[in-house]
Amino acid sequence: MSALHDAYGRLLQASARWGFDPVRMRQHLRTAFAACLALLAAWQLGLEHPQWAAMATWAASQPLRGQLVEKSFFRVAGTVAGTAVGVGLVLLAQGNLLWLVLGLAVWLGLCAGVGNLQRSFVAYGTMLAGYSAAMVALLDFAHPEQVFALGWDRLFTALTGVFAALLVGWLFTPKGSGIPGNAEVRQLFARLLRDLADSLQARGRASLGSQEIAARLLAMAVIEEGLDPHAAGSQRSREAVHALRRLMNAQISALLWLRDAPSQEPPAAFGDAQALAAAQALREAAVALETRVQLHEAAAALVRAREAAVAWPGAADMLAPMGFALQAHLAATHDVALPPGHRARQWPVVLHSDWLGARRAMLRASAAIAIVGLLWVVTGWSGGAYMLLGMSIMLTVFSGFENPSATMRHVTLGQAMGVLVALACQWLVWPFASSQAGLVWLMLPFVYVGALLFSHQRTALSGYDCNMVLLLLLQPHYPQTASFGHALALGLAVVSGPLAGWAAYRFILPVTLQGRLQGLRSMMVHELQDMAATPGHARDGRIWRARLYHRLLRLVRMSEQAGGQLGAQAAECGLAALHVGRAIQALHQLSGEAALGDGTARAVRAALLRLQRLQQAPGQCPPLLRALAQRVAERHPDQARQLRHAAHEIAQHEAFFRNAG
Repeated sequence: MSALHDAYGRLLQASARWGFDPVRMRQHLRTAFAACLALLAAWQLGLEHPQWAAMATWAASQPLRGQLVEKSFFRVAGTVAGTAVGVGLVLLAQGNLLWLVLGLAVWLGLCAGVGNLQRSFVAYGTMLAGYSAAMVALLDFAHPEQVFALGWDRLFTALTGVFAALLVGWLFTPKGSGIPGNAEVRQLFARLLRDLADSLQARGRASLGSQEIAARLLAMAVIEEGLDPHAAGSQRSREAVHALRRLMNAQISALLWLRDAPSQEPPAAFGDAQALAAAQALREAAVALETRVQLHEAAAALVRAREAAVAWPGAADMLAPMGFALQAHLAATHDVALPPGHRARQWPVVLHSDWLGARRAMLRASAAIAIVGLLWVVTGWSGGAYMLLGMSIMLTVFSGFENPSATMRHVTLGQAMGVLVALACQWLVWPFASSQAGLVWLMLPFVYVGALLFSHQRTALSGYDCNMVLLLLLQPHYPQTASFGHALALGLAVVSGPLAGWAAYRFILPVTLQGRLQGLRSMMVHELQDMAATPGHARDGRIWRARLYHRLLRLVRMSEQAGGQLGAQAAECGLAALHVGRAIQALHQLSGEAALGDGTARAVRAALLRLQRLQQAPGQCPPLLRALAQRVAERHPDQARQLRHAAHEIAQHEAFFRNAG
């Protein structure tokens, strides 16, 4: 057995010479084996569409065990919900195709919209509920009396496929070795500690340039972008990802402090001795993180640094979340439960939700399904059901992609390959079968053809769709009665799905990277305006700051993808928005002061009203904020400083605030 295993490993390594990825090939051949098991099991169980079980196996397969378990759960949950809705739509429509199409349009729109507000495998389950309903409702819409049988068939094939994926995956899939990015974030943290040490020792006169800040934000954004899948499978993984995000948020806060350090005047009580002690403690923490020998010493050194800097409240307040976030991160890394009262919990992690993108996805999916469905109703085209089914997948699953219209090219190519492979099986191989068992067994090599396409560097982006389409079209009913012309027309109908999806993404509320960037800017500015209008919103400072931190990372990452030189500008604009948010907080604090004079109180209200219309006329805000800062400087120096900062940032980045709509 060991010799066979070694030979298999050598064969996989040798495949790299022909353009295959050995790691991907190992995973995909394993998945193909599980798909074959699912197909055979579903056939033996007497299910009408056993190939659907193999499709479910491909869909549930994941490279790590925790991801496999969580995706399998949401695969089943989404299938159950979608099957129930599909059965309900068929029963309500009672053969009326128009009502069926309109019901599907509403359901798919809801699933696309809600799915865009969710993350990772939860979003996948919601999207799956959308097109599972389409699968049940469309494939046998003319026979509502058979819909329960079709629904049960859909459900049991999905369960069979998921069970096969879990069985094979649990035996051969690794658990995973920690959260990717842990080491990189710690290194960034250590570098930041050294920068803070230099700044504190220089009493705030040392800072970081905008390009360096942008580079560090981009490094964190790249890491953060890939974290969601690694939170899957266990509470431990979720806690570890949550703690890593909290650690990045603490770094963003410190980067903002460093950026503004030259404009801050430390109190006289913060002398050279305190500065040296704080700097020394920060450097000790950096060394502990870099050497990785005694990581807990880094957290202890940060506590000493904060105690040494207590005479400078601004610096101490900046160091506090860094220390608590590091403690929480180290606890999660070593699988130690964080005490319920630990102060790290006071700094929440709030993720960006793309409400604008979700609304557009909902409207796009509903409109496109309704338009194409009505054309189907009018023309009566026999391939309309398969075209709508393909569209339902395209308009849900891919709606959260940065550029789905570009993705449609790979999907169309993959589905075209799947049609060709399915036709080859149907008309070159299946004629040799003499029973349904022969059809099923002769399908198995073609499942492995899909795995090879999925593993090759040139076809990897299209391989998954090839697998799914060839299985969708290969229904092992004996004897085969359809003509070649019918099979070809069916294949063309399937391929028309991604083409119609491309048209929807291109012409119905188009999805582009620039559009997503604009929507992100708009949400950042609108949140500031809402804060100005609603005191309660602004008072919960840790909530909106955490959400803005995540939006800042997304902004920097997307700007870098749109053009390398835009990252630094995006970082500056995002940090400017943070300053404006702090100024709004300061204004609400001032508005609650009973000792304010009538004139000053009116000026505070005027500033808040002006900030509620920040997007319309940002240029009118800086003079008002500067004048107000001058009026309150004597009694409220901290709030005055925040107002001056905000006035400067709005004046410097007026275009960002004006063009955010």
